[in-house]
Amino acid sequence: MNRPNKRVTVYLKPDYHRALRVKSAETEYSVSDLINSAVKHALLEDAADLEAFEKRASEPLMAFEDVLKSLKRSGKI
Repeated sequence: MNRPNKRVTVYLKPDYHRALRVKSAETEYSVSDLINSAVKHALLEDAADLEAFEKRASEPLMAFEDVLKSLKRSGKI
């Protein structure tokens, strides 16, 4: 499904906005294209994290303190 883009207001730090404008001019991608690409990559990273969590959901839980104790006992820290 190819829906039209949604217009939103985003407040950027001035340095980020300047960097995006410069990159846009150098790459011939619009600022919107650059932001959409960054958001897509962030969402893909989140999806990969969630998939990894689902794959490990059946593993036993360990308290952080227990992991530290085990590392100390084995001389790894």
